[in-house]
Amino acid sequence: MFKGSLPALVTPFRDGAVDEEALKALVDWHVAQGSHGLVPVGTTGESPTLTHEEHDRVVAIVVKQAAGRIPVIAGAGSNNTVETVRLVRAAKAAGADAALVVTPYYNKPTQAGMIAHFTAAAECGLPIVIYNIPPRSVVDMTPETMGELARHEFIIGVKDATADLARVPRTRIACGTDFVQLSGEDPTAVGFNAQGGVGCISVTANVAPALCAQQQEATLAGDYAKALEIADILAPLHFAIFREPGVSGVKHAMSLLDLCTPDVRSPLVRPSEGTQAEIRRAMEGACLL
Repeated sequence: MFKGSLPALVTPFRDGAVDEEALKALVDWHVAQGSHGLVPVGTTGESPTLTHEEHDRVVAIVVKQAAGRIPVIAGAGSNNTVETVRLVRAAKAAGADAALVVTPYYNKPTQAGMIAHFTAAAECGLPIVIYNIPPRSVVDMTPETMGELARHEFIIGVKDATADLARVPRTRIACGTDFVQLSGEDPTAVGFNAQGGVGCISVTANVAPALCAQQQEATLAGDYAKALEIADILAPLHFAIFREPGVSGVKHAMSLLDLCTPDVRSPLVRPSEGTQAEIRRAMEGACLL
């Protein structure tokens, strides 16, 4: 069920509030553009600055608007196990197909602590995708720990944002070939799939969903020549979007397409003029403008 291009969906704002109509329109646009799934209220969805009520509301809107046309993996991450369980239960109640749960940040649990955390989340009865992103969480779940967790029937995959392509075969060995490996790092997505991955939870797919979907479809069909052609088109856009925090960059790019406002919540700010110019050049190079 979970493969291909899955945009890490932004949360659009207008006048400081969640722009629900823009959010619904984005869901329909991604379906039309060929995205293979949606991942709302992750980091790209600005989950750290959403209220609990907003978080639950965004998940409910996306699930309802998707209406089963493509799967929804709802962000449900926290460094607090009790809060994580609440988020997973809310995602399940809303009808999400799975929950994305990040390794607990800031409090730096051991591998045993992460096993306890993710086991508690999985006991809610909704499929769990582990989100391993050491640069943000400051902890790294080892493939061996992942292998232990993969024995649980509801822990079904990982979003790997380590940018370490050697992790993919190590995770295959530890977790088995049925364990869903999704890249969380756009520039290495083609190489990730070549090693055994099956998709990418993508930031760039917010602004170039058709190209990202085509690239993923090419890798899954074994057509790496075509995938690399698309990668060459997308690479300048990846780098431009992440010149500053990716949420700011991708929302600016989306505003150029009239998909949403460029508004982000503090402490994030809009990208600098230099980054804005670089994003525009990259979009023009990809024939998006």
